[in-house]
Amino acid sequence: MQRTAVKVYGAVMANVAKRVFENVLGDFFVDSTCIDCDACRQIAPSVIAQADETSFVSHQPQSPSERHAALHALLCCPTGSIGCLGDNDAKSAMQDFPIVIEDPVFYCGFNSPKSFGGNSYFIRHPDGNWLIDSPKFIKPIVRRLEDLGGVDFIFLTHRDDVADANRFAEHFGAKRIIDRRERDSQPEAEIILEGDEPTPFANDFTVIPTPGHSEGHCCLLFAERFLFTGDHLYWNRDEQRLDAFRDFCWYSWDAQRESMRRLAQFSFEWILPGHGQWVRLPASTMAEQMAQLVDRI
Repeated sequence: MQRTAVKVYGAVMANVAKRVFENVLGDFFVDSTCIDCDACRQIAPSVIAQADETSFVSHQPQSPSERHAALHALLCCPTGSIGCLGDNDAKSAMQDFPIVIEDPVFYCGFNSPKSFGGNSYFIRHPDGNWLIDSPKFIKPIVRRLEDLGGVDFIFLTHRDDVADANRFAEHFGAKRIIDRRERDSQPEAEIILEGDEPTPFANDFTVIPTPGHSEGHCCLLFAERFLFTGDHLYWNRDEQRLDAFRDFCWYSWDAQRESMRRLAQFSFEWILPGHGQWVRLPASTMAEQMAQLVDRI
């Protein structure tokens, strides 16, 4: 009898009876619970593509690296909408998280439905480790963060992506950092940011207020190389350029344009967004891309 679902860490991941018709035949599939958050397409773009308001498996993995990427996508799906029939090594793939982007910066995985599948990141730092936005609070990632020395600070870019930040803060004794205008999403946050001026925060960190998507949205610049952008800025895979989500700007597009001009004054190489693709470019190329984006919007 063919199984209708796959279980990973005791949770049902997907139901083959609900698979979307766009899937190509094979072990991996996406079912109709998909919320089209794009997380899986960031992780396994050669396997998973976008249809009308859903992801689907466009190409069954052929190589070990493609299969591993597909399993990572399965594990990161916030709604458990990706399945794999038959035997799989998803439990082994769990051990990869958090995945190194460039040391000491990691992608957490285990995206949460509470943040519509937003990405979260981890920084290992000698003065205290940072979590940027929040993944699901589940044992595999909690244990791995424990192994890496725990979490001292949780930087929350804005209200949409707090997810399970309160549980991580309680478990690790971490201090949550959030703008005053977003505080109602984390009323017990320990550190409250004020004002609209960029502010150095501890060694290697600068908080850059970027109102627009939400009133108190902030970006975080680390080591003048890594920019964590929340829902402010991302790499558009289709257009191969930096971009912003005008259709998902909840507060003020005029404010977001002004925030983008302010952000363009900084130097960085990495864009690490909450939603959308991350990218690394030479600092000079990134500056050109930022200038073009400011002109375009």
